[in-house]
Amino acid sequence: MATSDPTASGPVGAIETRERRRVLAGTMVGTTIEWYDFFIYAQAAGLVLAPLYLAPLSDTSPAMAQILSFATIGISFLFRPLGAIVAGALGDRFGRKRVLVATLVLMGLATCLIGVLPTYAQIGVAAPVLLILLRILQGFSAGGEWGGAALMSVEHAPVGKRGFFGAYPQIGVPCGMIIATFVVWVITAVIGPEAFREWGWRIPFLLSFLLIIIGHLIRKSVEESPVFRKMQERKAQASAPLGQLFRRNSREVILSALIFIANNAAGYLVIAYLATYASRPVEAFGLGMDRGPVLLATTLASFGWLVSTLYGGILSDRIGRVRTFQLGYVLLAAWSVPMWFMVDTGNIYMYFTGLFVFTLTLGLSYGPQSALYAEMFPAEVRYSGVSIGYAIGAILGGAFAPMIAELLLTETGNSWSIGVYIIVAAAVSFLGVSLVKEPKGVDLNVEDVEPTPSK
Repeated sequence: MATSDPTASGPVGAIETRERRRVLAGTMVGTTIEWYDFFIYAQAAGLVLAPLYLAPLSDTSPAMAQILSFATIGISFLFRPLGAIVAGALGDRFGRKRVLVATLVLMGLATCLIGVLPTYAQIGVAAPVLLILLRILQGFSAGGEWGGAALMSVEHAPVGKRGFFGAYPQIGVPCGMIIATFVVWVITAVIGPEAFREWGWRIPFLLSFLLIIIGHLIRKSVEESPVFRKMQERKAQASAPLGQLFRRNSREVILSALIFIANNAAGYLVIAYLATYASRPVEAFGLGMDRGPVLLATTLASFGWLVSTLYGGILSDRIGRVRTFQLGYVLLAAWSVPMWFMVDTGNIYMYFTGLFVFTLTLGLSYGPQSALYAEMFPAEVRYSGVSIGYAIGAILGGAFAPMIAELLLTETGNSWSIGVYIIVAAAVSFLGVSLVKEPKGVDLNVEDVEPTPSK
């Protein structure tokens, strides 16, 4: 077990403090931009992509076209494990920093290309094919993004503040959603819903180019992880870290995947489903609410996710990662059905309140994730382990959550059935995290870490 590293004083301490601030800024800004790109697509999939890229099906069966549009969100998740494997192997061998810069550029490139992609009316079936290929590229990039950002933050942190430091790349997710939803709302308000459907939806994708430049400059200024530098100094890099991961730590990979299922499923309902459900016509199994206020309410409610994520990281430094996760999943399950009754009133204030409380429950099972995962794996396979576990959990949780929600709604006619789905997911993730022995404070250095024991 590690002992706490006292805060250095004098010039050395000031340098370390400045570097840690750069790390926090770099991981938060980078993940914010990366997930802005991802969420812009999720918003577009719910609002405009079905009639533009699935035109023949949209004309004959709008409901099925919308289900398939949501399914394109999930397709990219299937390629996250591949991105995690490639980025994890490179990150464990050549460093966290280089891989983080590369994933940021790759995600941004795919996003900008979606912004100029011709529609089905212009190039026929090639349009949805190219759209799916760009989604695959986004998924590949996202698979390598989170693990590197999480490790950069946690491996730079003092032992007693790993949860707090690890929460910074996590709050990049609600920040990305806030920016994405806000941008869509502003553009819709300025040019109108009709113009947004015709051409305005491309603007948020193209704006990603400017964000990439900002994120690239910030991440370039961040030093490599100290744990990785120690690995280099000791020449402790494994010759086949991926093989070692599955030989020694397959249990940790499985548990990390199970732990993430419920949070990711619930998160993607906030990201990609609820605003669409609230704003589409009643005859299309929606609530018929005005899209502008719905987008604004969704943006404001997302601040609950941001605040509770940061608090979740801090709380995990006090009471432990496992207890914080367990608390978060109990609250998530408890609110999953009541939220839908509030949303179904069709009142914008009730919609906001229900969604805001829902996002508050998400942060407690998201803020501690970086620290928990980093402490579960030895350093030489840590990037691979956390990235692959996260990617598999995302497939099982969020990949097809909007599609599953749409199917449940159309089959049952009751939105609260979606809440039952989240309760089941929360039970699975609660069990997964309960099987992990509390790892808070373990030594992250390569020569001292053993695979995390489980109950």
